[in-house]
Amino acid sequence: MTAKEYCELVERLDRFQKQLVPTIIIKDDNSPLISLKESGFNLIFEPSIKKDYQYKVREGVFEKIGRISKILDKEDKVLIIRSVWRSFAHQKLLRDRRFKIIKKDHPDKSEKEINKCVSFFIASEKKSMHSTGGAVDALIYDLKKDCVMDFGNNNGLHLELNKTCYPFHPDITDQVRKNRKLLISLFEKENFVVDPKEYWHFDYENVIWAIEKGKKHAKFGIIKA
Repeated sequence: MTAKEYCELVERLDRFQKQLVPTIIIKDDNSPLISLKESGFNLIFEPSIKKDYQYKVREGVFEKIGRISKILDKEDKVLIIRSVWRSFAHQKLLRDRRFKIIKKDHPDKSEKEINKCVSFFIASEKKSMHSTGGAVDALIYDLKKDCVMDFGNNNGLHLELNKTCYPFHPDITDQVRKNRKLLISLFEKENFVVDPKEYWHFDYENVIWAIEKGKKHAKFGIIKA
């Protein structure tokens, strides 16, 4: 499969998911948000744009992150938590920052065009799965090499947002593919689903998870505050 064919396939899947989102019933189990920073798990937390960010996840997700962390401990690796539950205000901060970056790089683009570019990777506050507490953005740190693993589009913790973010883009190297498979397999074994456009983003018990798993309803709805 060519890179173009693969990207078209990924983007069709992404559009299909978005079309199905309104059809999924949410029966929120009202499970609480728990801070991973207070977990005692061996984790690295990527600095957040949001001051005093507590890296909170739903109760069921919390337990899964603990198990993933223990597996990586045995391999001299550490799970990096990039982002988890985000309030609407937090999501808006991310979108505003991305808007400014694109506007600076492309001053000729209209506001509508820029917003479309922003939404390609950063959803609006009401559409982001991060608002459910069931989404996890993660990478892996290699203790032996003393660096963030190479995932193809990252320089340490900094990620370049482009189509090579698609999990198994044909243009990534064999080593990058192997590293992404490791990350994805850790989460898939815990019943998460990987985002079709972002190899680092994983969903559990929210509407995207329900769509991918063929479930009739989701257990995690939006938590605004």
